[in-house]
Amino acid sequence: MELEAKAPPPTLIGRLTQAVLVLGALYSLYLVLHPFTPLARQEIPILDIVQLQRSTHVLFLLLGGFLVAYALPERKRTLGAWVYFLLTLIPLYHLLFPPPTGTPLPGSVKAVGLLYWAVAALPALLPRLSRASNLLALPLALLPTLYQLRYFEELVYRAVLPEPWDVGMSFGLIMLVLGVVYRLLGPVMPVLILFFFAYNLYADRFPGAFQGTPQPLDLLLGKTFNETEAGIYGLITGVSAKYLVYFTLLSGMIAALGLGKVVANMALALVGKHPATPGRVTGIASVFMGMFSGSGAADTQFVAALTKPLYERAGYDRLIAAGLVATAGTIALITPPVLGSIAFIMVEILQISLLKVIVMAIGPALLYLTTVLAFNEFYARKAGLAPVAPELGMSRRVYALRYSYIFLPILLIVAMLYLGYEVRTAASLALVLFVALAYLDPTLRPKGIAPIFQGLAEGFRTLLPIGTAVTAANLIFANMVISGLPSKFSQLLQQVSGESLLLATLITAVFSLVLGMGVPPTATYVLTSALTAPAIIGLAAKNFAAEGLSQEAAQQAALLATHMFLFYYAVLADVTPPVALSAYAAASVFGTNPLQTGIYAARVALSKYLVGFFFLLAYSGTALLILPVLETAPPEKAWSLILWRFLAVGLGVVYLSASGAGYTRRVLARWEAWALGVLAFLLFVPHLYLNLAAFLLGLLFFRKGRA
Repeated sequence: MELEAKAPPPTLIGRLTQAVLVLGALYSLYLVLHPFTPLARQEIPILDIVQLQRSTHVLFLLLGGFLVAYALPERKRTLGAWVYFLLTLIPLYHLLFPPPTGTPLPGSVKAVGLLYWAVAALPALLPRLSRASNLLALPLALLPTLYQLRYFEELVYRAVLPEPWDVGMSFGLIMLVLGVVYRLLGPVMPVLILFFFAYNLYADRFPGAFQGTPQPLDLLLGKTFNETEAGIYGLITGVSAKYLVYFTLLSGMIAALGLGKVVANMALALVGKHPATPGRVTGIASVFMGMFSGSGAADTQFVAALTKPLYERAGYDRLIAAGLVATAGTIALITPPVLGSIAFIMVEILQISLLKVIVMAIGPALLYLTTVLAFNEFYARKAGLAPVAPELGMSRRVYALRYSYIFLPILLIVAMLYLGYEVRTAASLALVLFVALAYLDPTLRPKGIAPIFQGLAEGFRTLLPIGTAVTAANLIFANMVISGLPSKFSQLLQQVSGESLLLATLITAVFSLVLGMGVPPTATYVLTSALTAPAIIGLAAKNFAAEGLSQEAAQQAALLATHMFLFYYAVLADVTPPVALSAYAAASVFGTNPLQTGIYAARVALSKYLVGFFFLLAYSGTALLILPVLETAPPEKAWSLILWRFLAVGLGVVYLSASGAGYTRRVLARWEAWALGVLAFLLFVPHLYLNLAAFLLGLLFFRKGRA
């Protein structure tokens, strides 16, 4: 008789990792509850002071990140690793050999700084040191947090003139953040941060408009560690502590309680037996999962595993199937109400409510979904695929009615945001509601409470790469603020583009897509919003004012449209070849080449690259975001603009999808596909008579006979 294979018992490091992840999750959840407990009457710094809440949050990210990295395979010594290592030598040199005019540093501070550098940087060249350095990083991560806790009030007043140990602790913390991001995400983002550090140290050696005043290392480190909103614990890091952790916990809890399968099956229940069923399920399931998670690559992986059998039964080309899934998975980043980390950074930068961002994201999300579904429909008909139907074990209608309650927590989030509650309060209550629903449903009820702790741990584990990337993005932001680089770059963009808003947006879109090949969407948005937004907002506001808007209304519409444009293109970087995380996730499931998958993903929804431009090239184009026109035009004009633009652009998306698939109600000749593509582009342009002419001409290609 064969014995059942059992999972090996967790190691000491495994148990420690689980404990740290659960503690990090519980700390975040307790912050929501704290104001209503007796402890709120006493001042407890790590619970009551925002800066120390963020400091503690970063501590949990570092502890969890290094523990998780301990179990990962060693990173190979690549060219990126060499660049990262060599760039770390620049701040190390300035720490060990400070100029006479800087803060005098005793040998003990230099020795501790050298230790932090060794832990963070040496494993890049000597991968065998990775595991030992990951363990050594744990006690070292505690020191900056304890120092911040002990001297918080004094630190605020000595940002410009830091004490020696302020410099040492700041250097150590930055090295650890760079080290953990290198281990979890690779060398590109740490290299970018180190470049901005080097720019501040050697700004006088840069050419032309980029020449500036060099800053001493002690000033850089002092402001980074001690500043309240411009330092490492600034507003972007606050996004991770204030918003992201609650939604990753929500996502982790859904998975641990087995509710993710129910959400996916709801998508299956909404489609019937048809050759296009796999693609329809892909689009709908991606939206449903996006409502709960906001992670493009993770949703792609989940939806790919769910739909792969359907694609195989229907006879889809594997690359087309992987491209559809990769494109659709990325929709999670712009699907309300969770969205992705960028939305929360936008909330903090623009000081607007999340509900406003949700409203503005509805249009892009619907148009993005339309591109996926339209291409899928035309492809399925052209390929003559076999009809397939999902298997649910009961009728689709019965299943949909039986489990429709699964969306109650999402409705709760939206309702609470509308009523003015904090985002983290709404997300935390939604998490509790999910737990209650799972335990109340006899068909889903988990055994014991272990799945709750598993959900907390997995939720915080999911946060680690996102949260550390957000903290690193705050370092980039802090360095750019100190250097004044954003205004210089904005002036350069204006000089290059002149008065052409189209050229400025085109340069920015390409910059965003290229940047996104190496860094996460969050960092892409932070960089592009800091460097290019001022120039684009100025040009767009001038264009809108020329259309008859007041200066104030033009500025407001331009501000919102520009940041949504940057948001949208930062998201597209996740699915743009050659480095496309969603394409890699889909390729891993379908067994396809990741680069080819990325190319097919770009082909599947070509219109996604064009739609964003029309958010801000004309005032009427901002109607695709709904809110800018509602806030700046009379209701009757606003709603007519919204209806017109959605109808025209929606038709343009359908035409372009048909052009890409080479099929309408018949196979299109090559010239017909190109002609239909041109007509689709004309539908995107906000000109009523041009749209009408393009629509009518396009109908000719949908006749069964030749056009």
